[in-house]
Amino acid sequence: MGKLFLLFLKGMAMGAANVIPGVSGGTIAFITGIYEEFISALKSFDLKAVKLLLGFKLKDFADHVNLRFLIILLSGVMASLLSLGKLLAYLFVAYPVFVWAFFFGLIAISIFSVGRTIKQWNFQVILWFVVGAAVALLLALMKPAQENTTFIYLALCGLVAIASMILPGLSGSFVLILMGNYQLIMLRAIPGLDLSVIVPVALGCIVGFVLLSHSISFLLNRYHDHTVSTLTGFILGSLTIIWPWKNELLLLGEDGNPVLKNGNKIVEGYEWFVPAMNMHTLLAVVFILAGIFLVYTIEKLATPKQ
Repeated sequence: MGKLFLLFLKGMAMGAANVIPGVSGGTIAFITGIYEEFISALKSFDLKAVKLLLGFKLKDFADHVNLRFLIILLSGVMASLLSLGKLLAYLFVAYPVFVWAFFFGLIAISIFSVGRTIKQWNFQVILWFVVGAAVALLLALMKPAQENTTFIYLALCGLVAIASMILPGLSGSFVLILMGNYQLIMLRAIPGLDLSVIVPVALGCIVGFVLLSHSISFLLNRYHDHTVSTLTGFILGSLTIIWPWKNELLLLGEDGNPVLKNGNKIVEGYEWFVPAMNMHTLLAVVFILAGIFLVYTIEKLATPKQ
């Protein structure tokens, strides 16, 4: 029961990460020691699984897809999404620097957690690391699109968002910001159980699970170091997105006033700066250290005792 509860908590941590723009649930899975089992379970949803299910061989189906593992983990994810959406919406408004600082520390230390799993560094591995970091930097500099509620676009958002649970360093929430639908999906539809939005997003998630789990499994098996180095580069590049000290650049209309969508201002980018040294900054640094300490503690708990 203790192991199952710990797995549920890891799922909650993944769900919380998916709510925070710039943070990857896949990174949480990686540093908590469940990444390979997670990918293996997702990949097992294949033709054999369909045949077992259609043949009502439910026990064999459950064993084949590691169903207990997935149910407990995803239950933690959903519990976190439903409970933390509104809380984080408040914290982002009330204490934005401290929230960003905590996750900055968490992701910064994760670079070492993910990168040290690379077996052998060489020129090609380093090159893919640079490519991953460059792609993440380009994402950080892109301007967000407008909110779009069409069925196909929402399904595409679901496919992209689920990537953050599979790919360490890729933030589904931040990509949703770039796609213009972060507030619609993460802060309004999911906490409010708006099925007109949730259903197409969920369908996109299912397709994403199948496609990405098989793809990442293939790449990890055939090109492990190249794949992990690219993901580590993603994580490094994502630090620019979650740097705590930044000003939001709002989309302005022709009259110079912020453009509103459903009463919300639209953020089209960030302006980063180095803060002055004061008590507020020192407290933010404490939150950075707290994020680092949390990852260190999780790794200790996840490492089997010899």
